[in-house]
Amino acid sequence: MSTKEITTTCCIAGGGPAGIMLGYLLARAGVAVEVLEKHSDFFRDFRGDTVHPSTLEIMYELEILNDLLKIPHQEVRELGVQIGDQQAVIADFATAKTKCKYIAMMPQWDFLNFLAGKAKHYSPFSLRMNTEVIDLIEENGSIIGVIANTPEGKLRVKAKLVVGADGRTSIVRKQAELTVEDYGAPMDVFWLRLSRKDTDPSRTGGRVIPGLLFAMINRHEYWQCAFVIPKGKADEIRQAGIEKFRARIVEVAPFMSDRIHEIKSWDDVKLLTVKVDRLTKWYRDGLLCIGDAAHAMSPVGGVGINLAVQDAVAAANFLYKPLSEGECTEEDLLKVQKWRMYPTRMTQRLQLFMQRNFVARTLGSKGPMVIPSPVRFLTSIPAIRSFVGKVLGVGFRPEHIRTPEKK
Repeated sequence: MSTKEITTTCCIAGGGPAGIMLGYLLARAGVAVEVLEKHSDFFRDFRGDTVHPSTLEIMYELEILNDLLKIPHQEVRELGVQIGDQQAVIADFATAKTKCKYIAMMPQWDFLNFLAGKAKHYSPFSLRMNTEVIDLIEENGSIIGVIANTPEGKLRVKAKLVVGADGRTSIVRKQAELTVEDYGAPMDVFWLRLSRKDTDPSRTGGRVIPGLLFAMINRHEYWQCAFVIPKGKADEIRQAGIEKFRARIVEVAPFMSDRIHEIKSWDDVKLLTVKVDRLTKWYRDGLLCIGDAAHAMSPVGGVGINLAVQDAVAAANFLYKPLSEGECTEEDLLKVQKWRMYPTRMTQRLQLFMQRNFVARTLGSKGPMVIPSPVRFLTSIPAIRSFVGKVLGVGFRPEHIRTPEKK
């Protein structure tokens, strides 16, 4: 097969939330963008489906929120936890200083198709599916493009800036030989679905019994469930058999007993290997990493998609002008990392605290469990629930649209 070569201003590896959002904003500002996505579509099961108030605020600022909310979704206005027989509301989004005071639950493929559709209204935007970045093009120590596999053969894309937005297993950051600091995680997650009935509880949240943390997301017609397991124990749990796995779900959520056989085999259960890591340096001359490629987030709080979107907004804010003027320096890329490091570091610190002090202890517990008295007291105070809602829903130093629209 032949090798084709094209030239653009910005080449983005990865068509996830960070990549599509950045491509959209740059193209909207008049910057030529090629987004390369290795899959043929965005349909992947058990991806992050939580669109937080901070992301909805970005949609509002772009004047596309009303169109987004036409997509079928559920509104989660508070988050709760049930430990044993006791329940508590831990986060309330009612006082968030955003247009939408809730988490919108919608399939990520719908969200990405929506953003890509909006981006295609701008002629500088190009999205190439079935295009997998496999290597970088380097010249005199600078990154000047990528090499990708396509059904038609190799594709060389030369660009003033390459952005790695290709997730926690990023080929871009690997080929760029960027240093990753791994902070560890005590758990992995089995994702699964079970049907939902009108008589079921309605609240999205977690259920806890000795040795098991089970999160349930209300998707109206079904429950999207996270069965949290100790790190590296997936094979051991599989070997114990699907019947024992089903029994543990019924133990933590007894009302599921009448539909537990919807889990027919391990094919219905998907494993997420949890990582919490961060690049020490997010860039090289001609290259920047954002989203999970720069900092893999724990599923705690479901904030990954929203951190990725925030990264994209910040990157566009800092880089659209130098890219438009024809030169994007390492100093420009450093500004993005410096600005986004604070919310990234703070979010990961919070996730690591929760992993060590709640998740790990829960997975290792054997005796009866109750909600600790200090937690019961704190969650009874509306201001505390609102504060937790702000941290989870809006985050640390949320971004705002600063890029112009070039028509």
